[in-house]
Amino acid sequence: MTMLITAAAVFLAIHLLVAGTRFRDAITGAIGEGAYLGLFSLASVGVIVWLAISYNTAQASPDNRQLFDFGRAVHDLAIPVVLIAFLIGVPGLMMANPTAVGQSAGAVKDDAARGILRVTRHPFLWGVVIWSAYHLSANGDLASVILFGTLFILALFGTFSIDAKRKRKLGEQWQPFASRTSNIPFGAILAGRNSFKLAEYFDWRFVVTLLVFAAALFGHARLLGVSPFPGSWIPF
Repeated sequence: MTMLITAAAVFLAIHLLVAGTRFRDAITGAIGEGAYLGLFSLASVGVIVWLAISYNTAQASPDNRQLFDFGRAVHDLAIPVVLIAFLIGVPGLMMANPTAVGQSAGAVKDDAARGILRVTRHPFLWGVVIWSAYHLSANGDLASVILFGTLFILALFGTFSIDAKRKRKLGEQWQPFASRTSNIPFGAILAGRNSFKLAEYFDWRFVVTLLVFAAALFGHARLLGVSPFPGSWIPF
């Protein structure tokens, strides 16, 4: 359990205390943007692997006690809740987004806020927020609380960190995109600053998202040993 806690702390530290902060600005000023991104990507992948290995080890440890159990009803919500997470998060990975790495210049484009970006300018991170919050609630054991709690905290606070970084980097150029979108899902739409366009969302990205979700749904039990279906049904 100590290794999992350590890996989680390192993962949070490199993202919340380095990426998106003025410390990052100092590093990129010294070694350049490309070198920083390369080193940061390597560090992130390494810590993710460390997290996964530590989690698997911690789950089998006698120290992994059950902290809470919300019962079968929460488990049976897996499909609709995770589907929502996929419908928000996956399309965001398949379109240009000024909040993504290397795409900040797109903030000045008139059509930058389109598709799922009308819902939130951080679709992937909000998908992770929903996905991790559900898994934390459904599992309830100490190892899962540490792992999924870490991902939840990182994704949630990451949205604010990225906004702050883009505002520092782009200055007034960030404002038009920020004013047409929102961090909190549906915030800009509810405030009347944007509107949802069905044709922009229900395109090929929507089809790909459903296919990815179906693959994750039907492969979950075989790959991870836990069925997401009600009653723990295993489809094949």
